[in-house]
Amino acid sequence: MHFPPAPPVRYDTYRSKTLRGVQMKRSRILILLCLGVASLSAVIAAQQNVPPVPPVMAAKPNPGSVVPRPDNAMPKVPAAFTVELFADNVPNARMMVYAPNGDLFVSEPSQNAVVILRSSTKNGLPDQRFTFEQGTPPQRGRGGQGRGAAPAASNGEMTQPFGLAFHEGYLYVGNTNSLVRYKYKTGDTKASGPPEKLADLSGFGNHSTRNVLFSRDGKKLYVSVGSLNNIDEQGTGNEHRAMIQEYNPDGTGFRVFASGLRNPVGLALQPGTNTVWTAVNERDNLGDDTPPEYTTSVKDGGFYGWPYSYIGGHVDSRVPQKEPDLVKRAIVPDVLIPAHSAPLGIAFYTGSQFPQHYRNGLFVALHGSWNRSTTNGAKVIFIPFQNGKPGAVEDFLTGFVVDPQKNDKWGRPVGVTVTPDGSVLVSDDGGNRIWRIRYKG
Repeated sequence: MHFPPAPPVRYDTYRSKTLRGVQMKRSRILILLCLGVASLSAVIAAQQNVPPVPPVMAAKPNPGSVVPRPDNAMPKVPAAFTVELFADNVPNARMMVYAPNGDLFVSEPSQNAVVILRSSTKNGLPDQRFTFEQGTPPQRGRGGQGRGAAPAASNGEMTQPFGLAFHEGYLYVGNTNSLVRYKYKTGDTKASGPPEKLADLSGFGNHSTRNVLFSRDGKKLYVSVGSLNNIDEQGTGNEHRAMIQEYNPDGTGFRVFASGLRNPVGLALQPGTNTVWTAVNERDNLGDDTPPEYTTSVKDGGFYGWPYSYIGGHVDSRVPQKEPDLVKRAIVPDVLIPAHSAPLGIAFYTGSQFPQHYRNGLFVALHGSWNRSTTNGAKVIFIPFQNGKPGAVEDFLTGFVVDPQKNDKWGRPVGVTVTPDGSVLVSDDGGNRIWRIRYKG
C-alpha cells in the first residue's frame, strides 16, 4: 500500500509529538492490513477445509535406542482386555496374514524371509514354525525402518519382503524391489518352486516397505511404494514412488491409483465398502510437531501433497513449487496422527469378540519417532468409526517406552492383524515378538 507523505511540520517544540502521531497512524494502518490478510487466509483455509498445523521449528532428531525388555514388563491395554506373548524370537517380525487353513505367515525383511507359525494347541498359541521361503542373507547397511541394505538385482528372489496377501492359489509378496507371487495350496509349509515376478519396483534409498492389498472383488491389486527421500522430487518420475500403484492380479494393467503420498505403508479395506485406507509417514526436519502423520481413505486419482505441500495446502518452502495447480487440489487426510510417530500397519476390526465400540474401527501401529526431541509413537492406537466416519484417536496398546526423553523403548509395533477368533495380533520388530490381545469382559 502507498502511504501519503506526512504534512509539513514546523521545526518547533511540537515537532516530535506530531511525528509520533503520524507514525502511530501508519502503524495502525499496517496492523489493520495484516489482520485483514490473516482473516482472509483463515477464511480461505476454512473454505478449503485445511486444518491448522503447528509452526515450522528447528528439527531436534533423537534416534534413541531399543533396549532389553525390563523384568516382568508387559504392554498395557484398556480395562477388560488381556495381552499375552503370542510368539517370541521372530526376527524383525513385520507384516502378518492368515492362510486359508489358519497358518500365520509373517514377513521378516531383515532375514529376507517369510515364515509360518502354526498352532495345534487349544489356546491357539503357535507350536510349530516353518520357513516358507528365504532369499540370500542380506548384507546389512544402515539400520532403521526404511534404511536397510541395498537390495540385490530384481530377479524375484525374496529381498526385504514386507506385504503379504493370499489370492486364488497364490501367496503375493511385496519385496522392496519386486512384486512376486508363489503358487500355494492349503497346508504348504515351503514354496514349491521359484516365484513368478509380476513387476519391478524401485528398491533403493529410503522407505523400503512394499505393502499389498487386493480389492474386495479380487480384480485389482494395490501396492504401496514410499518416496526415495524426504522431500524432493527425485523418484517421482519413472521410478513410480510416493504413491499407491494398481495392477491386475497377473501384474498387467499398471496405473497410478493415488500419488503425493510420501511413504504410504499400511493398506486396508474399510468394512462394507470398496474404499482403500492407508497410513502415511510424512516429512521430516520441520520440528517436533510438524507435520502430522496421518491415516486416510484413498481417492482414486487423488493427490496428497508430497513433495510440495502437506496436510492439504500447507506449502513446504524447501521445495521448488513447480506444480501450484496440483497443490490447490491436494487432499486433506481423514485422521491426523502426532508428528514423526511413524504409522505402519493398519487393520479394521472385523471380528465379534471385542465390544461394539471396536466393531469396524481402525487399529494403527505406530513404530515410533526419531525426528523429534522426545518419543512419539511406539504404541498401537484405535480410531472408532460411526456411520462410516472416523472419530477421535484412542490409545490401545502402550507401555513400550522406557524413557521418552532418551527415546528408549523395548518394543516397536509394526503390523496389526485380526485373528479368526476375533483377537488382535501385533508384531513388534524391536523385540522380535508378536503379541495377542483378547477381550475378557
